[in-house]
Amino acid sequence: MYLPAEGELRFPAQALFVVPKKNFKHAHDRNRLKRRMREVYRLYKNEWYLQLGERKLLLAFIYFSRKEEDYSIIEKSIQHQLEKLLTEEKP
Repeated sequence: MYLPAEGELRFPAQALFVVPKKNFKHAHDRNRLKRRMREVYRLYKNEWYLQLGERKLLLAFIYFSRKEEDYSIIEKSIQHQLEKLLTEEKP
């Protein structure tokens, strides 16, 4: 999910990472998945910021799967979503 930012942001995008308690009862499982998602975003955000241009976005990455996926699957999914945002919204 994303929203165009209306106010001033320090960076081109701000991200939020969510793993529902309904699907993963233990905090350590939720934290592990959020840590993986944040790491993928951290690795790809600089390149993505350059392509984003002057746009400012608020992002929410929500983990919908009911099973814990490998890092590589999470990486492909987040990369796909970031690329999709670039092609979907043009100023």
